[in-house]
Amino acid sequence: MSKRRDVDTSTFCLVVVLLGLLPLSASAWQEQGREAYLPKGVTVETVAAIDRGLNYLARTQSRDGSWTNRGRYGSYPVAMTALAGIPLLMDGNTTTQGRFAPQVDRAARYLVRASMPTGEITKFESEGRPMYGHGFAMLFLSQLYGMTEDVDRAKKIHDVLRRAVELTGRAQSPLGGWYYTSDSRNDEGSVTITQVQALRSCRNVGVLVPKSIIDSAMKYLAESQNSDGGIRYALKQRRGNSRPAITAAAVLCWYNAGQYKSPLARKALKFCIPKIKPQGTAGGHDYYAHLYFSQALYVSKAPYWDEYFQKRRSFLLAQQRPDGSWSGDGVGDIYGTAAALIVLQLPFNQLPIMQH
Repeated sequence: MSKRRDVDTSTFCLVVVLLGLLPLSASAWQEQGREAYLPKGVTVETVAAIDRGLNYLARTQSRDGSWTNRGRYGSYPVAMTALAGIPLLMDGNTTTQGRFAPQVDRAARYLVRASMPTGEITKFESEGRPMYGHGFAMLFLSQLYGMTEDVDRAKKIHDVLRRAVELTGRAQSPLGGWYYTSDSRNDEGSVTITQVQALRSCRNVGVLVPKSIIDSAMKYLAESQNSDGGIRYALKQRRGNSRPAITAAAVLCWYNAGQYKSPLARKALKFCIPKIKPQGTAGGHDYYAHLYFSQALYVSKAPYWDEYFQKRRSFLLAQQRPDGSWSGDGVGDIYGTAAALIVLQLPFNQLPIMQH
């Protein structure tokens, strides 16, 4: 978001923001010198940490527009590029506007080029589990689509998303879930959740998503719920243990579907709260768990949000490295930095899929 030149316009916009009608990013708050009016729970130190993290991502982007994983699980350029691009969008950047517009532009071009004739968004030689990257790419591009000013470019992104949705539909298993590869006909919870949020985001911006795909996926999640409210790894594992991280992501899927009063979502959230602590998650996968748990609490306006955010914010600020990065779940610094920045920027209420 560019700096306001006219004093009256700046004052008007500030009033509109305070009324909750126009969200501002962290960078826009800094530009206008409005630290006193930061969203609840966001401190000046938080904004500085966000700045360091975003600048770290900007510095580490490859010339081709991608980011690659720096951990032990492989490079995953499509997944990492989409994940790194999301906090840049949350900062108020588009492909043409904002301090990180060049990075968003290059990331978008990379992901569009990664769209295969089949509709799958992937770099097969670098994506061991390509459906993760496919889902995250759909999420990033669909959120960017609504901000794209160039008509021709918007059409290209829409075409990529249309074909990507069709691929996701074909890859859905008979039980209603998805697996690591598009041709497996198998399913498990974490990939399923990635596809559901991406499909919701696409549908919200006008890309056709057959209702039957969503209904079948939500049924999959419902039937994967154990008696304690948690979600197990896969539907077919009838005696599988409940996974806190996957359960948090499932709660967000119910909320993205508008099912805030769903008994299943409430039961799942009740399961999550004692296990996904701001300082760590039972069973591991802490950054992954909080990536979804934070969104679920925020979009639902849960009473626990304020307490949770303050504690998670403090934890993340203490974990940030001097270069601005975070290392998440042993996966790598691009992943960890993107996940941390998404949590920290939620109160700025920028992206439609993450707004309450």
